[in-house]
Amino acid sequence: QVQLVESGGGLVQAGGSLRLSCAASGRTFSYMGWFRQAPGKERLFVAAINWSTGSAYYADSVKGRFTISRDNAKNTVYLQMNSLKPEDTAVYYCAAGSRGFWRPSDFGSWGQGTQVTVSS
Repeated sequence: QVQLVESGGGLVQAGGSLRLSCAASGRTFSYMGWFRQAPGKERLFVAAINWSTGSAYYADSVKGRFTISRDNAKNTVYLQMNSLKPEDTAVYYCAAGSRGFWRPSDFGSWGQGTQVTVSS
């Protein structure tokens, strides 16, 4: 099992930036991803990265604004979020999976989540 610990959330004004980090320990997985969940809404895919190749995948809603990256030496994945909008407000979760699909059910390990709030 892998343990995932997120950090970097907070309050930011619209148009601002935040960088989330997710430190992984334990076994490795093929993919690391970020999901988000707003109050009363379902958990949605944001971005994922292939741990070996670095290939990145994004939800349409964040393309061009968010960048996922990883540091293999630190076993850490990052989500750089620029041009933030109020609709980006959610709890952001880091997840680890092996299947190369982007449904929450395809990820077996989850972090505790970090709150991102974007004010207008």
